[in-house]
Amino acid sequence: MGAVDARDLRVSDAEREHVGQLLQRAVGQGMLSLGEFTERMDTALSAKTRGELNVVLADLPGMRIRGDHTGVPSPVRGPVHVEPGSGAVDVIGGQMSSVVRKGPWHVAERIRVSTRMSSVALDFTEAVISSNVVEIELDDFCSSVTLIVPVGSTVDLNGVQLVGASIKNKVRTAPPGSLHIVVRGRLRFGSVTAKHPSGWKRLLSQG
Repeated sequence: MGAVDARDLRVSDAEREHVGQLLQRAVGQGMLSLGEFTERMDTALSAKTRGELNVVLADLPGMRIRGDHTGVPSPVRGPVHVEPGSGAVDVIGGQMSSVVRKGPWHVAERIRVSTRMSSVALDFTEAVISSNVVEIELDDFCSSVTLIVPVGSTVDLNGVQLVGASIKNKVRTAPPGSLHIVVRGRLRFGSVTAKHPSGWKRLLSQG
């Protein structure tokens, strides 16, 4: 068997994850739109060779993968964060993962949830929120997404396209409350639930 070209070598999950993190950073810096992110993320997740994986970064300056001359990605430890601010986009991604945001986390005005076979829980009860309207765009396949909002908040799930999926909205949709969350996008063979906190956390959110 002859030598295999570097571009034809198989890629690992760690390499796909690293490229996904670079794409998230590109969205945060305004180099990619959310639609472009979705297309490239789908390509990265389905890539089998390094040549297929590298193509999603080819036109992004400063987003080259780290490695040797073959262009082999090096795994990156820790998440890539998007700084909150006016018009900021927070990209939450996961593949066969459990993603939880809770406590005093900073909420951007727009959140992109792009997940595959994952569990996502976004708890807004103690979050630091700069805007009273938060937009969430879903691009989900076979995942569960749970939104926990303070009492008095409203959640609009009417813009979500369902394919073999389910929605449970246990909070008011309108009129807009002190915090109004608008969810759009696609949900394929998964579920999304909006609810208030339970037990003592519900009492605290009412205070």
